[in-house]
Parts: sequence; structure tokens; C-alpha cells
Amino acid sequence: MPMKKVTIIGGGLIGSSVARAIKEAALCERLVIADKNIEYINQIKQLNICDDVTDNPSNAVKDADLTLICVPVGAFESVLIEIKEHLKTGSILSDVGSVKSFVNEIMFAHAPKDVFVIPGHPIAGTEKSGPEFGFSQLFKDRWMILTPRRDVYDADILEQKIKELSNFWAACGANVDIMEEGHHDDVLAMTSHLPHLVAFSVMNTAADMEDESRAEILKYSAGGFRDFTRVAASDPTMWRDIFLKNKKAMLPLLQRFVEDLTILQKYIRQENGEALFDYFEKAKSLRSDMHFEQTKK
Repeated sequence: MPMKKVTIIGGGLIGSSVARAIKEAALCERLVIADKNIEYINQIKQLNICDDVTDNPSNAVKDADLTLICVPVGAFESVLIEIKEHLKTGSILSDVGSVKSFVNEIMFAHAPKDVFVIPGHPIAGTEKSGPEFGFSQLFKDRWMILTPRRDVYDADILEQKIKELSNFWAACGANVDIMEEGHHDDVLAMTSHLPHLVAFSVMNTAADMEDESRAEILKYSAGGFRDFTRVAASDPTMWRDIFLKNKKAMLPLLQRFVEDLTILQKYIRQENGEALFDYFEKAKSLRSDMHFEQTKK
């Protein structure tokens, strides 16, 4: 049975993709998108992906059975302060933020006690940003990780709300999993955040080279360079917030990565071909064993 009303706050790539998935699967009777960006509002109106679009989040969340926050994590607190007094009793408040420990703290600090906070993170996206780049199949066969706190609510009622939200994301095409918030941040620091940071760094190394060298690097870039650095075209605001809010997991991992680079630097300086081969063979073996095709549980 579809929800009566769903509100999405933030109509960018993820928010607009959720809206398209909701509309395609008829998951609610009324869908509202709220965004402060006037350009986004105009685009959303033209795209016709919801029943109403507004720049007033407080009005948008009234009577919503599900409120989904889809803004950069650095903007979460201001959004929650604005909407908290207007959330429907018994409704679900969730999100799509890439950092869960910080988001959980903010959401549980501001959400009313009679609203069920179930934070989440869809492992999906592209390097594009904005409503025009969203698409309904973005979440198909992708993981949606929920990070509820089980000691906050009545266990039976919370399980029912988790089931409702899980069914919602499954209807959007996602495979749903439950994870502790701190563990989520450690895992995503390795699988998503560090690779993005490296891609940004490589592109800036190229940008800082002399003009002639930089032009040739860009001209003769092969598929490997193009594919590896693709994510460096991602939204700077979103990634700035992710790195700052997940620094507890990122800083130790980044230190370890720097140490590994120093080891490689030593092997090359010493012309230690055997050590380099073993290092690359270890990486090749692990990469060959990885299976990126996602299967439903």
C-alpha cells in the first residue's frame, strides 16, 4: 500500500532520482520536493517529477509519512532546525548522507521524540549533479544501508518502521542492509571516500604542472586516466562536507595510504623490481577476487 505523502528535501542528483523512482513505482499518493535553489526548482517543475515543488521545507514536510533529506551533510543541521517542529507524529525521518555517525548525532539531537529517525545511505550516484541528471534506475541493484539506533524506540515499533523504509527502498530497486553507523563510516572511508580523495589529488597534480605538460597530459590521457579520475568531476560541496564530517575514519586511513605510497617511493628509488612486482601482484590478486556485480540477498 503506497504512503499518502513523501517529502524530499534537496532536489539534486539523488533527490531527483528518488523522486523519479517513486513516481515510476507509484510509491505514494503525493510527492513534494523542497529546495532553496531557485534554478533547481525551475528545473524540477519542467521535469514534472513530483506533485509540488517549493522553497519552503517547513510547509513541505507537513503531513508527510516519510521525509527524506537529500542535501550535503554540512547543511543537515540547518534543515533539521527548520523542519523539526513541522514533522508528522509517527512519521519516518531519513536521509541519503554518506557519513552516518555525524548525521545520526545531528538527526537524533533535533528530531522530535515521536518521529522515527532511520538514517540511510544509498551506495549509488554519478559524478554529475543537479535534477536534470537524475534517473529512476539509479538505485537498481545497489546497496541501501540503514543505520538505525535500536536503543531509542520501542523495539517492535522500530522494526515495523525499518520494514516500511526497507520496502520503500526495495521498491526503488535497492538491496537493503542494516549496519552500525561507525562501521559504515569505516567501510565507506575505504571504498568510496579515499578513492575520491585520490582522484581529486591526481587531477590537482596535473593542474599544477606547467602549461605545456598539462596540455599534453590532458590530450594524451588514455582510458585508465579518464576512468580513474572520473569521480573528480563530482560536486565539491558534497565532498568537502563528507571529508570534514568523516575525519575520524578518514585521517587514520589517509595516513596509512601515505605510508604505502612512501614504501612504493622507496622501492622505485632503490630499483627494487622484486618488491614492486610482489606489491603489484598482491593488489592484482585481490582485485581479481572482487566481484562487483551485486546480487540480492
